[in-house]
Amino acid sequence: MKRTDAIEIIAAAKSGAISVATMSAVADWYKTDGAKERHVDNVGCMGGAAPIGLGLALAQPDRKVIVIDGDGSLLMQLGVLASIAGARPSNLHHVLLVNRVYETSGNQPIPGGDSVDFAGLARSAGYQRTESFSDAGVLAERLSSIFDQPGPTFVAIEVDPETDGVSGSQVARPADPAGHLRSQLTS
Repeated sequence: MKRTDAIEIIAAAKSGAISVATMSAVADWYKTDGAKERHVDNVGCMGGAAPIGLGLALAQPDRKVIVIDGDGSLLMQLGVLASIAGARPSNLHHVLLVNRVYETSGNQPIPGGDSVDFAGLARSAGYQRTESFSDAGVLAERLSSIFDQPGPTFVAIEVDPETDGVSGSQVARPADPAGHLRSQLTS
């Protein structure tokens, strides 16, 4: 499936949650209005989305937190899987877009790209629930109910690498990011 299709499905299931998007997902997240409220960008810090999401989930236990992560980014901080599983935030939903390349830097293959089972890694780390999807219709049918269940949950979505030349670092952001973040998280 295309990344844009996956992002549209995730945005439709957001339902007032706080979101954290990383790298290539950021531009599409803005296009779907996923970033319209209660959103944090993670650009320029591969591997930072899940730790930020964990902190937000622990600080805001009454709000759902959805992390839209990339496989190359997650590989930079694999230890976060154990940190999330150990903290057991029931409001955290970790969504991983799996395209098996470092897309923002030129589509180089990720290490172990053909064999890494990301949902299996999350399951082994101790996530409450893990799921994998490659079909947009099945994802659209099931994602909202997954987000309604206690976490931490991990959802791996197989997507095609994009070659449009747009990276998350090219997304226009507010002139006052700290003020924007405060207003987003308190709304």
